[in-house]
Amino acid sequence: MKTLNIILVAFGLIPLVAYGQETDSRFMQGFTENFSTSEPQYFNMDGSKIRYYSGVHSLIEENTDVMLMSIQPTDPWGAGRGPQITSPQMTHFGRYSARIRVADVKEAQPNIGVVTGYFTYRFTKGYGLSEIDFEWLMADPTIIYVGTWTSAPDDGRKLQRVGRTINLAKGEILYTNYRSYHDGKDFQSINHYFDESDDAANTPRTIPAIADYDASKRFYVYGFDWYPNRLTWWMEHPETGEKIILWDYQGTTPHFSGIPQSPTTHMLNFWHTNNWPVDTNPNSIEAPKYPYTMEVDWMKYEPFDDLNAAWRAENKF
Repeated sequence: MKTLNIILVAFGLIPLVAYGQETDSRFMQGFTENFSTSEPQYFNMDGSKIRYYSGVHSLIEENTDVMLMSIQPTDPWGAGRGPQITSPQMTHFGRYSARIRVADVKEAQPNIGVVTGYFTYRFTKGYGLSEIDFEWLMADPTIIYVGTWTSAPDDGRKLQRVGRTINLAKGEILYTNYRSYHDGKDFQSINHYFDESDDAANTPRTIPAIADYDASKRFYVYGFDWYPNRLTWWMEHPETGEKIILWDYQGTTPHFSGIPQSPTTHMLNFWHTNNWPVDTNPNSIEAPKYPYTMEVDWMKYEPFDDLNAAWRAENKF
């Protein structure tokens, strides 16, 4: 039998790599990262390890071990130039979730321009950009940004973002739109707003206020469910555990798919922006004046194995 197997492999009759989620070494299987030890089990820490403290006690919550991520005044501006963790292998369609508390810095530096991002990201030539985001700007941690980025298959400059911005403390949807970067010269950004009658793009139309919501004052659980034709961002109510749907996007746009299709990686970062102020404070683009710290309790990935296997088979990935 051993000799027969060798012959079959040699003639290509038995594939060396099976493309199910369970066996393809390019892809992460489902996991929960609890950050209970000094080295994360499922993430790489980008850059100097003095930015990361994993398996340490939470600054605000007893009996909770977390990863602390620290941004420094000397960090250059730009996504990925502060502390960032990345899954070493790809992820794809599935449920992503995390329990996070962003940095509490608004009183110390009201005009700070610092971002926490919980997201997926990967550009694959021939498939384009695959990115799905939760983002918070520290100058106003009552506001949350959710969105997704896609691009032309072979040109990452030809971008499009589909997104929604919400004040969760007030239960106000500030806007739901898409923004393209290829409608004119030099890839300038042009905003487009969905028609009010478009339920596929605007569901839900209302979101309940979360009393005293402030992403920097306590931990909250956030997540998104990624399907080939649908993206649903959600969070858990901190008191009842009820799932609150922030945006159930099934819409379409003129450019690309509007929903990422190709595999990605699972990430979290903490960085300085010098050109993206929070909606409630146009001056909030200052570099951090002091070291600031955020904390993450856990991150989880639950793959939709059947959808992933079907996509890879259809696209010969």
